[in-house]
Amino acid sequence: MKNPEGMYFVTFSVVFWIDVFIRARYKEIFVESLRFCITNKGLQVHAWCLITSHAHLIISSKDPDKTQLSDVIRDLKKYTAQQIIREIENSPESRREWLLDKFAFAAKSNNRNTSYQFWQQSNHAEELHSNTFMDQKLQYIHQNPVKDGWVEEPEHYLYSSARDYAGTQGLVPIVLIE
Repeated sequence: MKNPEGMYFVTFSVVFWIDVFIRARYKEIFVESLRFCITNKGLQVHAWCLITSHAHLIISSKDPDKTQLSDVIRDLKKYTAQQIIREIENSPESRREWLLDKFAFAAKSNNRNTSYQFWQQSNHAEELHSNTFMDQKLQYIHQNPVKDGWVEEPEHYLYSSARDYAGTQGLVPIVLIE
């Protein structure tokens, strides 16, 4: 991320676009991890939405001189991957063998992983360089669950900041884009 003071649109996708976030516990792990990074690592979340196989976020660093956004993203992805895989291994999961096999297969093509790869490598980070581009990405994030047919209105989707923008407190502390 070239501009440490910038605001970025990022996407985290599960390898092979596997629908992992259909289980409440895996979604909770992601939300808890976001909250931790906000409280302890200087992450500012301006918008977010967690869909079945990926997450979209608009993020920045609270203090760019102290916190590198790329480091926070790396830590967030590493921690969520470890925790979700541990949960898959240790809880009743009907797809356990299939999921672990897919994550192991993905890890074989990446020398950075020893056992499993949960997230795709890229974050597709795009700096939000104009108000128009920012509005476009904000609408895109919040319309995802509507477009996918999960809800009729963006603010009805629990795992999104659309609730915050509609005046209801969401699951993750947000720094609203004015």
